[in-house]
Amino acid sequence: MPNMRPDKNPMPHQDPQVRACNFNEVALGYTKEQAIDEAQRCLNCKHRPCVSGCPVQINIPEFIAKVAEGDFEGAYQIIAKDSALPAVCGRVCPQESQCEAKCVRGIKAEPVGIGRLERFVADWHNANATEKAVPPAPNGHKVAVIGSGPAGLTCAGDLAKKGYDVTVFEALHLAGGVLVYGIPEFRLPKSIVQKEVDTLKELGVKVETNMVIGRAITIDELKEEFGFEAVFIGSGAGLPKFMNIPGENLKGVYSANEFLTRINLMKAYKDGADTPIQHSARVAVVGGGNVAMDAARCAKRLGAEVYIVYRRSEAELPARAEEVEHAKEEGIIFKTLTNPTEILGYHNPDDPRDPRNGSVSGIRCVEMTLGEPDASGRRRPIVKEGSQFDIELDCVIMALGTSPNPLIKSTTKGLDTEKWGGIIADENGLTSRENVYAGGDAVTGAATVILAMGAGKTAAKAIDEALAGK
Repeated sequence: MPNMRPDKNPMPHQDPQVRACNFNEVALGYTKEQAIDEAQRCLNCKHRPCVSGCPVQINIPEFIAKVAEGDFEGAYQIIAKDSALPAVCGRVCPQESQCEAKCVRGIKAEPVGIGRLERFVADWHNANATEKAVPPAPNGHKVAVIGSGPAGLTCAGDLAKKGYDVTVFEALHLAGGVLVYGIPEFRLPKSIVQKEVDTLKELGVKVETNMVIGRAITIDELKEEFGFEAVFIGSGAGLPKFMNIPGENLKGVYSANEFLTRINLMKAYKDGADTPIQHSARVAVVGGGNVAMDAARCAKRLGAEVYIVYRRSEAELPARAEEVEHAKEEGIIFKTLTNPTEILGYHNPDDPRDPRNGSVSGIRCVEMTLGEPDASGRRRPIVKEGSQFDIELDCVIMALGTSPNPLIKSTTKGLDTEKWGGIIADENGLTSRENVYAGGDAVTGAATVILAMGAGKTAAKAIDEALAGK
C-alpha cells in the first residue's frame, strides 16, 4: 500500500540567519529514510501523468519505485537513460510547474517530491558509485557542439552514447555555461556541475575551453576545414538588457550577468580573489525572476541590505515561489509595484577628485498600479501620479532578462534569426543551414535549464537520424 500522508517530506535547510552569511548549499537533501518514505507516497499511476510534464521524459514512476525499494543505484540508472544532468535538475528545475504539477497526489494534497528524490538519487550515485562510464564503439561521425550549458551538454551526452565523436566548444575557461556562471553556489555547488561534465568526458566527449566561436573559429570553418558533419548551437543568451534610464553608466551599476559571473565563476566573494566585486552597503536589484533572486541573495551574503525592485505585484513575480520564500527568510526587502526612473549619482562640487564622484548614490522610483492584462497575460503596470520617491543606495543590479549574443549570427553565412536575436530553428532544432542545429536559450531567449536540456535532446535525436541515414 502506498504511503497516503498528504504532505511531502520537508527538505532540510540551513537556518536562514546562518546561510545568509555563507555560500554553502541552502538545501541539505533527504536522508535515506526520508527518500524511501517520500517515494512510497507515489501511486505508480498506470497512465504516468508526471512523465508528460518532464521535458526530457524521465521514467519517473519507475525510478521512484526503485527508491521505495532502497535500490538507489537502480533508480539512478533509470534517470540517466534520459537525463545527462540529474544532480543539476534535482536542484534547479521548476518541478512544481512541470512533473509535480501533473502528479495525481497533488489534486487533493501535495504532489510527490519528484525533484527532491531525483536530487537524492543523483547525490547517492555520485557519493557511492565507483565504476566509470564506458565509451561506446565509434560510429565514424563527427559533431561539434557550441556551448557547454545544459543544452550543449545534453546534446553532447546523447550523441556520445551513440558513438559520435563529439567536441564541445566553450567560450569561458570552465565548462558548464549558465550552470557555473549564473547559478550561485548555495543553490548549485560547482563540484556537482564538474562531476556531470567529467561523466560526459568519460563517455568520450572532448571539451575545448576558451574558444569563442565566431572569433577564434567560425561555424563554416568547423564544417569545411575541421570535418564536423553537424553543428549544434547551444550558446545560450548572455547579452544583458537594461532599462535605458539616466544613470545606468554610473560606477556601481551591474548587469545581473556580470555580477553573478564575478561571484559564481570567478569566486569574487572569497578573500584574495583575482576578480573584484563591490562590497556594498545597500543594493537594489531591479527585476523579479530567478536571476533577480540569485543576485539579491548573493549581494546579501556580501553584507548588504538588499531591495528587490519590481514593477508588478508579488503575485506576478516570475521567480519560483521557493526562491522568493528563501529570499524573504534571508532578509531581502521586496519593493513591489515600484519602477525605477533614474539611477542617481554622487557629485561633490567642492572636490572634483573625490573618489565617490560618478558612483551610485541612490535610485529614483515611482509607485505603480495594475491595469488590464497585456500581451503576456499579466496585468499592465501603470504609473501612480505624484508617487516619485528615492532610495539611498550604492549599487544597482539590473536583472531584466537577456538575449542571445549576435556574434554567431554575424559570422555565420545564411543563419536566419529573429529580430530580437534568437536563432530560428524548426521543431527538431534544424536551422536555415544544412546540418546546423540550435536549441535552448539561443533559440528561445532566457528560459529554464530543463527546457534547454529538452531542446538539446531533441536536436541530438535529429542529428543522429540525419547522419546515420535513419
